[in-house]
Formats: sequence, C-alpha cells, structure tokens
Amino acid sequence: MSQRPEDPIGQVEASSNVGRLAATIDRLRKEIQDAQLAAEGRALIELARGILVERLHCGPTQAAQQLAALAEQAGLSQLELAADIINQTAQDRLSDAARDSLTLTGYAGFSAEEARRWRYVPPGVATPARRALVERRTVWFTSLSEQGLPSIGQRQLSGGGRVTVPAGTGGRILGVLEIGWPHPLQPQPPQIHKQVDALAELCAHTLEAPADRRTAASDMAELIDLVDALPDPALVLSPQLDDGGRLTDFRIHHSNGRFADPAGRPRGSVTGALLLEAYPLAAGDSGLLEKIEHVHATGEPFRAEGMTLTALADQVPLTTLADISLTRHGECILLIWRVQDEVVRLASLLQHAQRLGRIGGFEENTQTGEITWNSQLYELYGLTPADRPIPLEHLRERAHPDDATTIGRFLRTVLHHRHPGATAFRLQRDDGIIRHIRVVAEPVFDADGRMAAVRGAYQDISAQHWTEVALAATRDQLALSEQQVDERNRLTLQLQHAIMPPTRGPLEAFGLHIAVRYRPAEKEHLVGGDWYDTFILPSKQILLSVGDIAGHGIEAATGMVILRNALRGLAATGAGPAQLLTWLNLVAHHLTESVTATAVCGLYDPATRILRWARAGHLPPILIRRNRATELPTIDGIMLGAFSEADYAEEQIQLEQGDTLLMYTDGLIERRDHALQHSQAELLIIAEHPTATLDHRLDHLLTHCNSDTDDDTCLIGVQLQ
Repeated sequence: MSQRPEDPIGQVEASSNVGRLAATIDRLRKEIQDAQLAAEGRALIELARGILVERLHCGPTQAAQQLAALAEQAGLSQLELAADIINQTAQDRLSDAARDSLTLTGYAGFSAEEARRWRYVPPGVATPARRALVERRTVWFTSLSEQGLPSIGQRQLSGGGRVTVPAGTGGRILGVLEIGWPHPLQPQPPQIHKQVDALAELCAHTLEAPADRRTAASDMAELIDLVDALPDPALVLSPQLDDGGRLTDFRIHHSNGRFADPAGRPRGSVTGALLLEAYPLAAGDSGLLEKIEHVHATGEPFRAEGMTLTALADQVPLTTLADISLTRHGECILLIWRVQDEVVRLASLLQHAQRLGRIGGFEENTQTGEITWNSQLYELYGLTPADRPIPLEHLRERAHPDDATTIGRFLRTVLHHRHPGATAFRLQRDDGIIRHIRVVAEPVFDADGRMAAVRGAYQDISAQHWTEVALAATRDQLALSEQQVDERNRLTLQLQHAIMPPTRGPLEAFGLHIAVRYRPAEKEHLVGGDWYDTFILPSKQILLSVGDIAGHGIEAATGMVILRNALRGLAATGAGPAQLLTWLNLVAHHLTESVTATAVCGLYDPATRILRWARAGHLPPILIRRNRATELPTIDGIMLGAFSEADYAEEQIQLEQGDTLLMYTDGLIERRDHALQHSQAELLIIAEHPTATLDHRLDHLLTHCNSDTDDDTCLIGVQLQ
C-alpha cells in the first residue's frame, strides 16, 4: 500500500534514505579523490627518487632509503621533501622547454626562504595552483592537509584552507592566484567569492607587463613575416573581446600566401572576418574553436592528425582532413594546417585499379531512384555515359535466361533481406557480346535504420572463366567423391528440367496476357513437387492451374507428373473446374502411392470474360483491380488424395479490363516463424506495388516476398488487356 503524502512518518523515512544515499555518494567521492591524490603523491616521490639516482649515482633502492632518511632528519613527510628536491633542481635547465610551468611571481605573508623553495614548480608536480590552471576554474579547499597536495606554506598552514583562482584577461590565463587561511575554510558568502575574483583580475593586469604591450606591434609584424614564410596554409587569429573584456570570438588577422580556403573562397573574403563568421562549423563537431580557446587561455600548444575541417559553400558542408597545429604567440593564435593529399592520391590509385581490374562501381538511391555509375561500368555494359543506368532490380533483363534463378536469390538477399550479397551471371550486351560478370552489393542505411541506398561493384571475370574452362579441359580425372557429387547434382537438375519445362515467354491469347515463373528450392538436391500449367483447350477456353505435392524427392516428383498430366487429359473432356478436381482426387487416391497434394484449377472463357475456379486445400488466387489486391473467397475443397470420395465447390468471377489474377504455391510466402495468415497479408501489400508490366510484377513478387525459400515456388500471372 502506498504511503499517503501527508504522512509525516513516510516523509521522515524518505528524507533519511536520501540522506544516507547522499552520505554514501560523498564518501565514495572522497575515496576517489584520496586515491587520485595518493597516486599523484606517489608520482612526485618517484620523480624525486629519480633525481637522487641521477645526482647520487646510486640505485633505486638506495635512493628510496636516502629520501626516507632525509625526510626523517628534516622533520618532513616524504611528499614535502620530494617537492623541495624537485624545486631545488629547477636550475638544471632540463625543464625549460616543459609546458605550463609555474613560477612564483609575487607573495605576501610567507618568508623569503619559503618563497625561494617554491619559486619554480615543474609541470609534473600536482599542486592546488596547477589544478586551477588545468581545470580553468576557481578551486576551494576546506583543508590543504586533507587534500595532500604540496604547496607554498604547507608546513605553516597545514590545517588551513586554500583557494586557487586562474588570473587572466580576455580569455587568456596569465597566472594563478593562491590564497591561504590558517584555519579550516568554511563555505564563503558570495561577497567573498566576488572579492577573490576581483583580486585575481587585478593580479592579471599586474602580470601583463607594460613592456610586453609596447612591443606587441613589433611582435605582430615578426609573427606575420614568420607566417608568410611557412610552406603550409596558416592563419593568425587575434582575440575578439566584448565590452566586459570577455572572449567572444577570434578575428582572422592575417592569412599567408599558401592559404587555400576549403570552400574555394579567395583570401580577401576571409581575412579580417571573425572565425565563426567565416567557418561557423568550427564550433560544431570538430571542436576546433574549443581547442583554439584552450591554447589561447593556457598557452599549451595543440597538435592533431587527421582532424576534420568543415566549411560551408552555398550552405553545402565541405569536409577536409588535415593535420592541425595551434600555438600561442603573445595575444595571437597561429593556426597551421596541412591537407592530407594522400586522399587524392589514393582516389587516383583506386581509379586505375578499377580500370585494370575491369571493375565498375554503382550506387542506387532507394528513396529517389537516382542511379550513379562510374565510367568503367558503362564500358562493361557496352553503353555510353549518355545512356540511362540500368536499375539493379532489372538485372534479369540483361542476363542469360538460365541465370535468372541465381539473380533472383541475389536480389532477394540485398533488396528484401537487406544483407550484402554476391553472385555471378552472364551479361548479354546490346552488341551481342556475352561477358561473365560477378556482382557484389550491400545496402546502406540512414540514421533511422531505413535502407537509403544500395552500392556495389561489377567485375568482368570472363578471362578468369575461360581460363578455368581451359584448365578443366586438361584435367585427367576428378576424384571419385567429386564425380559422385557432380553426377548427383547433374541428374537432379536434369530431372527438374524434365518435370518442369523451362519458363516460356509470355502467352497472349484472346486478350489475355499470361506470364509464369518457376523457382526451384534453394537446395538443388531436393526435387520438389510444385507444378503449374497453362494451355488452350479445344473449346477455346484457357486452363490455369497450380499445384503442390506434399514432400520432396523422387516420390513427390513422380506424383506431380501423374497429377499434372492427368489434369491435362481430364480437361479435354470439357468438364468444369470442380468436376476436374473431383476426378483428380480419384487419381491421387487410387493411382499413386499415397500422394497428397493441394491444387487450384481455373477455366477462363474469353467470350464472357468469366473465370470459373475451384480449389483443393490450396491458397486462393489474388485479384488486383484498380491497384488494390484482394484474395478471392476461400471456397470448400479438401486436399487431393486425402479421401477417396470428395466434392469440390466452384466459384466464378468476371474479369474487367486491366485486372490481374495471381495463382501461386506456398513456397512464395511460407515461413517457419510466421503464421500463414500473416504472410498472406504481407503478400497483398507487396502485390499492390505498381509495376510497368506483368513480368515486372512477377519478378517483384519473387524478390520481395518474405519466405524461407526452402521450397519450390510456382507463380502464374494473368492480365486482361
């Protein structure tokens, strides 16, 4: 039961839980900070030991013992002594080139001896001042001893508070102000915070030497001379401040003669402009502006390889990969970049490789239909750049008829299943030349996971093919196991062709356009029992039928031959579809070895445009009328061979001009992980896809229907002209 809002006990419990959670978070945060400080302290001690090893010419163990003995004699901790040793070695000049070193410029309230010890802090020493410099923010310490960070006056004010503030003007950090208290520091009111910030700003103006300001003009002239002598494109950027002295942008003060704008603009249109006006995307994904601000504030140089520079040309982003260098010179920033010409060189090498390898590339935009070919692909097809590229989905029209099945599987893999695919086929060019081609393709997806394009490549493998043929002709004999496999596959294919004749061209009869498709099973050794049949009866009626024998193998194939030929003979009697299926059921039950099958049979009368049809446990036909696909009614009719006596119902429909009728076997839509009703609903959606011809509609169905393709598929399309 939920606690009522006004219940004070529940409020106290909730407050207590929140308090415990906050205390746990604080404890874990403190443990992390302690671990970080301990690690930094250990690094400082190791650095001091290294100095002793170098100065005393001893080993690491002796240096550690010497450091511990010296700390005990001086009454200091090893961390404090390590800081002293590092400070004392500042005059060795080895750290002069180090970045972000701190030098004590002024002090108050500390002895001269203490100031001398801390007059120089190398970059590797973690101190409160360095933390403020790195984080570029004010840092408050309740008690310096709790933090464990070495700093000036740590022995005198070990238990006192400390605050470190970056001191700078115009976005540039000139130093760090550090203030100490003799007692632990409690949270200070906003007035104290403002006073500390004002004091830091005053210190920054003091650190900004007048002599430096007087020589700024001469330094700028020298910097420009240096930039003009550089072999790479370079810009000199000066800080742009608002009325309050805050950094808002950088102005492009100068560009050298090597300058080449990524957007193609001349130097004059860029020089003098603000950085974000000339290159607004510098504040975006590349983070270039952030890097420039950091270099200007801290003086720490920045270098990066392969950084992306983006410019806008007529609101079109143009990207360039370049190596970047940023350094601060006085108040200005020097930006140098070197465009990676390697990209252009590699692109040229790729073009030559495609020419030598006879490889043509393409990309098809699935949303706009736009197709892009390179010049080599036009040559492979025997076309000119003025000709229209051929869509991937129409690949069958340019291929040898015997390769239609493999091309169909390839298109289903890429366009429907949306997986990379590859296949080999024979390309029939308009000039009569036949080339052996290998095509590979992969889908391209947008940010939402939708397929946006298909890209791939064609390669002419004719020379390789004929070489393999020549080598095969010179082989003495295949191994016995290879002979058995080849013979079995050859016999399987011959049996399939004997049972199911090759796909004929479209049939035109009495204003009826008929097209058929047959796709064998994925596994060639599985001979299926699907069949289709279309022919004109002596009565001038047209018989349309499809059927599917249960199972695979020789039994299914022989049973299919019996039923298909029996239906042809029975249809010559002039009986209707229901009577034909009744007789065909007797044939299946008495004249075969326990064959069961489904079938649908139709008779079309050209004089009346009436189609009579009946079904024996088969999926009903689909009617496409005015771009809308619907199933014909599911009439009664048990599958063939199940019972010796069976009656079949009959329906009729009058076709209209432009109507399309589809009859198919379940191999077109059957899936192991979907209900048949769901697959039928998807088929209706796919069937409504507009196509130019009936042949294109059947090819589209074979490509996009969502089946496991482990069964044969027969498909008949009928269109009334």
